[in-house]
Amino acid sequence: MRYRIQHVTRYEYAEPVSLCHSIAHLKPLSTRLQRCLSSSIRVDPWPAVSREHEDFFGNRVSYFSIQQAHSALEVTAVSELDITPLVPPEAGRTTPWEHALERLHDRGDGLMTDARIFSLPSPQVPMETSARKYAAISFTKGRPILEATLDLMARIHGEFEYDPTSTTIATPVAEVMEQRRGVCQDFAHVAIAGLRGLGLAVRYVSGYLETLPPPGQVKMQGADASHAWFSVLVPDHGWIDFDPTNNLIPVDQHITTAIGRDFQDVTPLRGIFYGGGTHDLLVAVDVNRIPDAPAAKP
Repeated sequence: MRYRIQHVTRYEYAEPVSLCHSIAHLKPLSTRLQRCLSSSIRVDPWPAVSREHEDFFGNRVSYFSIQQAHSALEVTAVSELDITPLVPPEAGRTTPWEHALERLHDRGDGLMTDARIFSLPSPQVPMETSARKYAAISFTKGRPILEATLDLMARIHGEFEYDPTSTTIATPVAEVMEQRRGVCQDFAHVAIAGLRGLGLAVRYVSGYLETLPPPGQVKMQGADASHAWFSVLVPDHGWIDFDPTNNLIPVDQHITTAIGRDFQDVTPLRGIFYGGGTHDLLVAVDVNRIPDAPAAKP
């Protein structure tokens, strides 16, 4: 499956901004499931400084600095990539979750021990007792790790209400647990907090989800959105993604942009600016499939 993604972020300021420094996680990763064919970022006004680097987690990070007065900032990222669907292993045949926990501390298993950083608390996902107890209901003794994680994902999907007005990017996990409502970021953080509380390696995934219009209707431009889910390290199978907002294992409609410990590691765009006063923010995302080229006639 081939996709073209356009992500436009526009800030309009009440007063001129004299200087801004920003970093962006807008260029998709190349992984075993997806191959980034091309990716570019256009910034208006033109930045005085612009460069790219790879962060600790392997993400592509773009940095730019605008050193002229401006009343608006627009950042447009355009990417094309191929996705190869992954057939997940049979849930009941994966290793018991306690064995996965032991493997994280096996010095002879490089992949597992390297992932131990994802079992530790992070700025937006501290150790939260209520989340650990919530996850423990699914993780009974000897239960296969994939089966248990699927159960936890389904419970979050069924017991938490999707409500974009109930939280912000800074809402603590404890508050989401108490209210039982939030958005994709919150549901991912709840799952991560619970699983890390049990000692497992779990990472936050930021990206996009293709949305399809109802039959007979035209897809609205800019109607797609950034999305978030989580990923669990399953011994002998690698990282497997879980989307609690939609209660499914991503196959071919999820595009990964960045991975980290929590949202703070993978924010699509953040920075500091001088001046500006209040501002309005507009974000428009388009995720479009690129049709396969017709086969050549013999």
